Amino acid sequence: MGKWPVNLITVLGHTAAGKTAFAAHLAHHLGGEIISADSRQIYRGMDIGTGKDYADYMVDGDRVPVHLIDIVEAGFEYNVYLFKQDFFRVYNDVVDRQCMPLLCGGSGLYLEAVLRNYKLPAVPVNPVLRRDLEEKSNRDLEAILKHLGPLHNITDTSDRKRLIRAIEIAMFQGSRPDEFREEQEVHPLVIGIQFDRIMRRERITTRLKERMQQGMVEEVNGLMQQGITAEKLDYYGLEYRYISKYLLHEYSYEEMFQKLNTAIHQFAKRQMTYFRGMERRGVTIHWMNGKLPMEEKVKQAFMLLDRSGTTDGPAI
Repeated sequence: MGKWPVNLITVLGHTAAGKTAFAAHLAHHLGGEIISADSRQIYRGMDIGTGKDYADYMVDGDRVPVHLIDIVEAGFEYNVYLFKQDFFRVYNDVVDRQCMPLLCGGSGLYLEAVLRNYKLPAVPVNPVLRRDLEEKSNRDLEAILKHLGPLHNITDTSDRKRLIRAIEIAMFQGSRPDEFREEQEVHPLVIGIQFDRIMRRERITTRLKERMQQGMVEEVNGLMQQGITAEKLDYYGLEYRYISKYLLHEYSYEEMFQKLNTAIHQFAKRQMTYFRGMERRGVTIHWMNGKLPMEEKVKQAFMLLDRSGTTDGPAI
């Protein structure tokens, strides 16, 4: 592999955009390896609900290497601080082996922490602050977080625990700005995959139906049987939140499906809002139409690499 001015390729996009398949094909052509930036796919035993599409990593009969999937047990509260540590550990190993790392995912906070290169020291729990924030409405919490700055992920603002923790982190950061200076430098090429609103909605609904057929309800039930409470499952995202309520007979199956489907549509919209915010904050994203054939998307990626001055890469 030759000299690469770009030392990290990032593939991002809304849920159901086909990010993984595209990243795998691009990695296959480059001889690269994928580093997942998905805040939920790190958990073992949470496969269908988190969208671990293992088949997407198979390209022309070869399995593209992927990192930071299935690294902790369900129930563990992972966070962006741990992710950044794990990312650079894997990133440096991949680069040392003369391979191109491809960061792939839709978790805006995880992506931005790397792309904007924030130093994230471990943030302690602030019980006094938490008690004060618990008395506020979600709308008030969202306003507080927005006022504190752009770093923290607000794509899942229906989760009070995440909102309160994000405020806690942001306030800690504001009180110690010198501890959040840049760390290891990356020179990323960021590629975004997106569909128009109508196609995005169709893809989300179709995928949700497929995952239900694949046994997503059974997966959540199995986790609950292992002793993971509905309150804890709520932390792991929309699918686990709504399906656990169905299993506790708070919703009928039809109510659960419709509410979950709507919530995922809203989540995808917030993802795109977050990515536009990243662009305003200085991250250049080269957007591709998800409808393009895979070969065309890969071709366009190589054109972007060529324009960036990346040379001597493998041919398609």
